[in-house]
Amino acid sequence: MAIFSFVADQWALGFGAIFLLSSIAALAVNKHQRGAALNKLHFKHRRTSGASTPPRSLSPEKSATKVTSVTSTPDYTNTFPPSRRSILPELAKESSPLSKKILLSGTFDDDFPAKDVLPIDRCYETENQSTKYTPTGFTTEEVKALGDFPAYDVLSGVPLPAAYENFDPEKAIARPYRPFRWAYHQTMSFYKMETDWWLEVENTYTDRVKERQGLFRDHGSKVLDFLPGSELVCKELMEMCLQFYCARYPQYFSLSADKKTFHNGLLHTETNIKSMHPLHVLLNNVPEDFAIVLRNEKDGQYYFRAGVVCSSLGWNVGTKIGMNLQQIHVPIPDYKEKMSFSMDRYFSKMPTNTPIQRGSWGLEIGTPLFMPAGHPHEKFREMQKSDLTIDECYLRVDWQTLRRLPLSAGIVFNFKALFTPVQEFRDEPYIPALVLKILNEGKKNLMEYKNTWHVEHVCKPALEQYAREQIEKGWVVPESADEEEWTVATLAESPYYPGWEKKWHAKQGF
Repeated sequence: MAIFSFVADQWALGFGAIFLLSSIAALAVNKHQRGAALNKLHFKHRRTSGASTPPRSLSPEKSATKVTSVTSTPDYTNTFPPSRRSILPELAKESSPLSKKILLSGTFDDDFPAKDVLPIDRCYETENQSTKYTPTGFTTEEVKALGDFPAYDVLSGVPLPAAYENFDPEKAIARPYRPFRWAYHQTMSFYKMETDWWLEVENTYTDRVKERQGLFRDHGSKVLDFLPGSELVCKELMEMCLQFYCARYPQYFSLSADKKTFHNGLLHTETNIKSMHPLHVLLNNVPEDFAIVLRNEKDGQYYFRAGVVCSSLGWNVGTKIGMNLQQIHVPIPDYKEKMSFSMDRYFSKMPTNTPIQRGSWGLEIGTPLFMPAGHPHEKFREMQKSDLTIDECYLRVDWQTLRRLPLSAGIVFNFKALFTPVQEFRDEPYIPALVLKILNEGKKNLMEYKNTWHVEHVCKPALEQYAREQIEKGWVVPESADEEEWTVATLAESPYYPGWEKKWHAKQGF
């Protein structure tokens, strides 16, 4: 996985590509011809894509970043994300008299970061001779005055999720993410995060938590580690995740009145939050991966300082912790030449109220979750098994989000591995043809990095069959009357497909 670059879809082979997306071109739809075909299947009409141009608020801001020469590294030491201090008076209303005094008495100095930013390796609770600020403009005293579980929706500008009323933990499945795109190349484009779906709980929840706990017992710091100075961001992330669970799934998760105990109704456990490191609270309750980068005051670059990552393929936390973005992405095709500058600039200015999301994908034999270098499963990637069958082949989607936390200014990359049998594509309109196009004509270096070769001898014939069947059934039709067949392109429904909701609902019994 690559912690924060949206580059190639197969992040899972390294600390790979997570931050650059292809722009999704809007499709010209022949409403009569397409609508007739989709209506037969009770599919919704395909909507016009709005993803070809990212919203202004999500585009990396152009700043007056100093670059001394074409070959020099940009200077980000005086570049900071937007401050969230303006909401302190609102938060002070619900605070104790002492905390209220601290939250309302501070004065904001626009030049604070250059002289008094909190060092990357210093705990926020350490006593300082002078006032220290986080990169988002909060003093360490204000952070402490806010206490445990402050209103992170107010702090970040990202609302809490609506309660999931139809949630059934025994039937719930993830939405069918199909993040395929054509043409398959890298350009800057983001999806705005759907805030209700930041963390998804499915029917695999209990098993995944147990599996991840076992991985930590076996691998320790290869899956969970943290460096000095990450205390605040880890606490902040843990509290935001638990707040989200309690708001999204209130019938199963809750906090005690004193905010010291987390009640988990699915695992039937109670967690004393203060008794363990925040990342261990997440390990025991939230089966998703988190990688955290913090701003280094010496160069303004972002460094991997803490994380719990149990679904990596070909790397682990221990091989990447302490690195900056460029060091992390050394194995990624075209990263330094095409993406490094944009990535660094985006991270330097990313606001707290515009989290983003995307998905990367790969094709696997079975459902390998954690595969560090040297793992026996790697051998499958070195050969084409003569006895491989299509029912052994799976789509692996790593659904990913990226957001800045409001107090620490840390940026958190969150992702979850989701597996789907390739055979499911058979009744998913347009998907077989789209995947086949990518496998046959994708850019050579990107496809080599994605490493699908070991299953292509089985998947390609199956996809060809599925694509023919869909044409014969009238599920796939040309976009316009002057075309004889559909011109393969990114779907307007991306990252889904036409009619996905009906199939998704049916599988959950509603």
